[in-house]
Amino acid sequence: MNPASPTGVAVLIAVVNSALLAVLGSVWLRNYREFGSTLLLGLVGFSGVLLVENLVSVAFFFASMRTLYAMDPLVGRVVLAMSVLELLAVSLLTYATVR
Repeated sequence: MNPASPTGVAVLIAVVNSALLAVLGSVWLRNYREFGSTLLLGLVGFSGVLLVENLVSVAFFFASMRTLYAMDPLVGRVVLAMSVLELLAVSLLTYATVR
């Protein structure tokens, strides 16, 4: 994988997203244990689902999707754009939570 390609950058962003989601999930879980709010429980579930989605996308890239991304350069750019949007959303949530 060429890390400078759109798909390579998207995979790296998915790894960063996974790390941020792990931080968010741990903070929200700790707060849920302390306060017992159903909103916090929902946020823990939200971060868990997105974390699984990011880890699966990275695993699929290395297992079998590499050929799909290589067949059409547009696919790599679309995946990159979606990853950047998710990174922006998760970064804003992380900033608001950890601040």
